[in-house]
Amino acid sequence: MKLKTGVAFPDFISTEKIRGGEHHYKKRYQMRGFFIPAILFLAIIGILLRLFYIQILQGSYFRKLSDLNRMKTITIHAPRGVILDRNGKPLVYNTPGFRETINGKTQIIDRNQALFFIAQGKKDLEVDSLRYYPHKEIFSHVLGYIGQISEDDLKEARFADYKGGDLIGKMGLEQEYERILKGIDGKQLVEVDSLGKTVRKLGQTDPTAGSNITVALDLNLQKAVFEATKDVKKGAVIVSTPNGEILAMLSKPSFDPNLFTQGQNYRASSGSYTNIEEVLSDNKNQPLLNRAISGVYPPGSTFKLVVAASALKNKIIDENFEIEDTGSIRVGIFSFSNWYFTQYGKKDGAVNIVKGIKRSNDIFFYKLAEKIGVDKISQTANEFGLGQKLSIDLQGEAKGLVPTTDWKEKITGEPWFLGDTYNYGIGQGYLLTTPLQVNYWTQIIANGGNGYKPHLRKIQSAKSADQISNLFTEESVSLIRQGMIESCSPGGVAWPLFKLKIPAKGWSASGGKNVIDGKNFIEENSSGSAKMVEVTIACKTGTAQHGGENTMPHAWITLFAPAYDPQIVVTVLSEESGEGSNVAAPIAKKILEEYFKNR
Repeated sequence: MKLKTGVAFPDFISTEKIRGGEHHYKKRYQMRGFFIPAILFLAIIGILLRLFYIQILQGSYFRKLSDLNRMKTITIHAPRGVILDRNGKPLVYNTPGFRETINGKTQIIDRNQALFFIAQGKKDLEVDSLRYYPHKEIFSHVLGYIGQISEDDLKEARFADYKGGDLIGKMGLEQEYERILKGIDGKQLVEVDSLGKTVRKLGQTDPTAGSNITVALDLNLQKAVFEATKDVKKGAVIVSTPNGEILAMLSKPSFDPNLFTQGQNYRASSGSYTNIEEVLSDNKNQPLLNRAISGVYPPGSTFKLVVAASALKNKIIDENFEIEDTGSIRVGIFSFSNWYFTQYGKKDGAVNIVKGIKRSNDIFFYKLAEKIGVDKISQTANEFGLGQKLSIDLQGEAKGLVPTTDWKEKITGEPWFLGDTYNYGIGQGYLLTTPLQVNYWTQIIANGGNGYKPHLRKIQSAKSADQISNLFTEESVSLIRQGMIESCSPGGVAWPLFKLKIPAKGWSASGGKNVIDGKNFIEENSSGSAKMVEVTIACKTGTAQHGGENTMPHAWITLFAPAYDPQIVVTVLSEESGEGSNVAAPIAKKILEEYFKNR
């Protein structure tokens, strides 16, 4: 077909007939019409599948989430058990308080601070029982304190059922008997609204309080020990019975454990430390160190008791063995003198085992140690509990050090010299002991050669597994005891304990625990109205050199009383303070006076 187009186009344009044009446009329109409904259909199917998944397959899970948003579990913290002294007097209390957790860290809040927070609208405070120590620094090391469980603690098997934020014993008896003192927390299930307010209580499991424990400690005696050591800056005291019960244990410097348990606003009203920062930052005096079981020191002349026991046990000497006091001994360029000669220029003459202990004669024990030999002394020292833990029911006990010839050569690369033996014989040199170990070997002598494991928790009777027996003969014990008695008598060295007298109120000539028998307790012939009784004491002082020439020596005394039928064993250490007879003995005297008063 040809069309006439006009001047703008060629005269003729050839065209073809368009095939199926209308049908083609209809088909494209129909495809567009199905596309949108298909998308809507698929979307609806997706929504239905999602609803099926949420409602049917995951219904229980989302219902639980909903319930958790609607219901809240509140922990009801169980109060810890109370620690009681041997007479049933509480040494620690539980007081009302609160806690809160901030960034995973538990903070203790006292009542006044909690009321302030509540008034400001704070909602996440938890009711709890705060630990209060009424006797403050008097019992700090032996009782310890509580604090938040650490991540390392949670990894231990014994804390498998604990959770982050729990408060546990961090020191002392609180730590040792954590499993007994710790109670079982209860739970309260409550329904809350969208603002977190409690709508109603849905159920509750009551907490179970921790169990109480009774310890061998004597509150009145511990107070007397603390008062007697008021001038001691650093040191330790242990008072025990012959069967190993610890009646009193003190370490100085001390601290108020309430600083760790009564909230950040608490300030100590007495002692050297008013806040936690002062306690933790004093690296010089180390107030958290329990010197009674963890401090190691040269025992000085108190060790002469062990040297004497070794000589008698190994039958190296008997009661007739004597050494002439020469005042001093020279070994090469070194001089080893007796204290009596050094201070007064005098000598003790012929000295046997009893007089050697009585006068604490260094010349006698220099030569005796040489005669026994280092390794035999060390063997006896090990039998007396040195160089090892005594397994008292407190953590942190130190072993100390008992040297031998092989030990020195291995550690220092040098052989053992005669001068080392002389120093060892008087408790100096490489030897290191804890106050607990000194108290223990004194207990063995008091028991006639038998020893009992020291313990703080009150038990009915000592177990056979906790006892060592027959370390030496009664004859040997008698000689050592006699030397110790004379050491505390006129002519001895422990002058503050000469003829210790106490009021005889309530005492009798027969019956009862304290009997005026003329041996252990001797009635004083006095015209006054108040009758007095002299207590027979067996003791040994010690003055332990350490550090440089300008450093004051450690002052020691260890004793038991009455001498023939012991009831009490006392060991006193005062660091860097002077001679044992001048410093430690007066402290021991005050402790004995308190113990025997009204008994």
